[in-house]
Formats: sequence, structure tokens, C-alpha cells
Amino acid sequence: MDKKTTIKNWPRHTIQAVWAAATNSHFSGFVTGKIYTGKLKNVCVPGLNCYSCPGAVGACPIGSLQAVIGSWNFKFAYYVVGFLIFVGALLGRLVCGFLCPFGLIQDLLNKIPFPKKIRTFRGDKLLRKLKYVIFLIFVILLPLFLTDIMGQGAPYFCKLICPAGTLEGGLPLVLLNKAMRGAIGWLYIWKNAILIATIVLSILIYRPFCRYICPLGAFYSIFNKVSVYRYHVDKESCVHCGKCAKVCQMEVNPVEDANSLECIRCGRCRQACPVQAIKCGLRKQ
Repeated sequence: MDKKTTIKNWPRHTIQAVWAAATNSHFSGFVTGKIYTGKLKNVCVPGLNCYSCPGAVGACPIGSLQAVIGSWNFKFAYYVVGFLIFVGALLGRLVCGFLCPFGLIQDLLNKIPFPKKIRTFRGDKLLRKLKYVIFLIFVILLPLFLTDIMGQGAPYFCKLICPAGTLEGGLPLVLLNKAMRGAIGWLYIWKNAILIATIVLSILIYRPFCRYICPLGAFYSIFNKVSVYRYHVDKESCVHCGKCAKVCQMEVNPVEDANSLECIRCGRCRQACPVQAIKCGLRKQ
């Protein structure tokens, strides 16, 4: 990549870091090992941020959805679903690019030097559909139909898969609480194996969790083409140089599909465009 198309990510990473710190600002929890349970915990944050993280001051929307989807407490269930639809309709996957702490972690891991980074591979496009399957099965169907006598479903995605929860909640709580260390079993080992695999893959592939696994990204992606905030390519100004597609780490070609389901709206394509043909903002008809 020549100097003219070098992309500077630090402003976005600054926003990501500030947001991650703000939504995990219960700093005493990282010392005491106690989870914040104040009133703010009843409010969902837009990105994937583990409820059990000692610093978390808000609730993860995916964890919240699993907890209430099979419940008779329709009021709270409507709130969570309404919140997700509102954020998705307003921003689409901009949340993934700017407001997800685990997205920042993957971004930073991918900056670790490695002789051969993997941009794409055979089966990549098919594998990206896995996140929709995970959303449907682990976030919707299992919590909806496998409930206890109180109508509460288990958070199956958080319990069986989520590496963000393991990193942000599982590891700190086990390290800070002696009683929990004595209760470690196969499930904890399994979750840590997923986390290790995610970390290794994040060094090789840009955001593998976001591409293939994340149910929140899957949900927000369906709003990318209709959200209030979206991208637009001025076809008259575009010189078809291909630089925008070349710098996209999610393997999207903005000229062909400026609001692709895979676009996390990081802005790299806009920065790379030599004629400023890529715009973002309120939706254009």
C-alpha cells in the first residue's frame, strides 16, 4: 500500500477506547471482584459488553435478550427488543466499528505483526452466515423454548460460546474470587479454548468473531441498508480506482454495495478515496 492510501485508525480507536472505559467504569470491581448491580445495570449498552464484567455499568443487549425472551415479563422483553431495533435502525453496524469493546480488542490483536495475514479464503462468504444461525438458535430459539418453571431461559450463547464474556467476565471473576477458582469445570475450560482460538485467529484474520460468530453484529447487519446513518457513493465522482475495496478489512467493495451487511462503517474506505466520492450521514433516497 503506498503512502497516499495509508489509513490512520487512531481517531476511531480513541473513540472505541473512551467508550469501552465509560461503559466499564466501575473500576473498583476490578479490585474487589464484585459485579456492579446499581440501577444503570437495567440499561442496555449498544455493543457486546459482558454483564458479568466487574467494571460493566450497563447490560449487554444479547445477554438481556436471552434472559427475557421466554419470560412473562413482556415489558422488559419489549424494552430490549425495542432498544436493539432502535439502535439498528439508527446506526446499523456503526456500533460494531465504534461502540463495541470486543471489536476494539480484535482490532488491536490484528495489529500484531505476522508474516502472512489472511484476508479471505475459500468458504469465507459461506462461513459468515454462521452468525445468523447462532443468533437464531442460541439467542432466540433455545432461550425461548428451553425455560424453567418461572419462564426464564438460560443465556445459551453467553454460557456456551461468547469469548467476550470469558475475557471480560469469566477470567477476572475467577482470578479475583477464590471460591470461583475451586468451581472451575469443563465448561470454563471449553470457553477459554474458544477465547484462545479467537485471539489467535484475530491476529491472522481481521475480526473473526465479528465476521463469523457475533449474533449482535448479525442483528445490526440487517439494518445496514435501511438505517438512518448510512454510506453513499457518488457514482459520478467515483473514478473506479479500487482503493476503497483494497483497504476494507471486512472485504467489502463500497462501489458495489456501500451498505453491505458486512460493513462495520469504520471509515477506512472514505479516508482512502482520492476524490471523496464516499459520503456518510443521513440516508439519501
